[in-house]
Amino acid sequence: MRLDRHDTSNIKVRSSSAGRARKAGGIGIVGILIALAAAWFLDLDPRQTIGMVEGAQQAIPQRAGETSDMSEAEVCAMGPYASEACDALGSLNATWEPVFARAGARFEQPILDLYRGGQVTTQGCGSASSAAGPFYCPADMGIYIDTGFYDQLAQMSGTGGDFARLYVIAHEYGHHIQNLTGIADAVRQAKARNPSRANSLQVRMELQADCYAGVWAGLNRDRIEPGDMQEGMSAASSIGDDTLMARAGRRIEPENFTHGTSAQRVAALRMGMETGDHTACDSYFE
Repeated sequence: MRLDRHDTSNIKVRSSSAGRARKAGGIGIVGILIALAAAWFLDLDPRQTIGMVEGAQQAIPQRAGETSDMSEAEVCAMGPYASEACDALGSLNATWEPVFARAGARFEQPILDLYRGGQVTTQGCGSASSAAGPFYCPADMGIYIDTGFYDQLAQMSGTGGDFARLYVIAHEYGHHIQNLTGIADAVRQAKARNPSRANSLQVRMELQADCYAGVWAGLNRDRIEPGDMQEGMSAASSIGDDTLMARAGRRIEPENFTHGTSAQRVAALRMGMETGDHTACDSYFE
């Protein structure tokens, strides 16, 4: 996929590291959008949305994170993966901000935290090892990616193409969209009220994030190159719950799925790419 070179004055990026670290100030959590605004943006039933987000937002313990002293430019220059991720972040921001503007909804950029190996300490969601894979922390609006995961993904999917990597960051950005619109908080409230539905609700969250990743690609289809779509589909298929369970030699247990099957993930990404319409992703919560 052809991406413009990032402008470090227009993206928020940092790198967590064990060395040369300093305590980073808390960024603070974005308050959820009012229920009616979220309903308008996502074409949801306002009464249902209000019911799901009623009450205060679930508290998330805050912890100070450690970040390197490198500037954004230095972080983006750490290597090819870092530079590519920064380019992708710039494109994602430029794609999604106008969508929010047209809906009259507040937009705020996420922070991309790039690190490699070891353990990362977020500013709002505690610590995680690189084994956890890429993730999004709603408390500090941070996308955390161990760039070493890209090598693992290439082995699992059988492709080292750039779009497989771009799909990963676009998926995590999808969780940021869910955070800004209030969907993430609504789902957290629903899980708390009905724990037996926690896994199925999480699957819907992940598939919607896959769909949002596809929407980004669909809105930039003029930059798609031959082979990109197949790279993305292969990556999505390689990290389906059923495929990962089978690869680990485990019995396939649908009741323990948290991200969806390979077929579901491929279908979600394809729907977003083919429609280029974020409202198509609402179907996961209808």
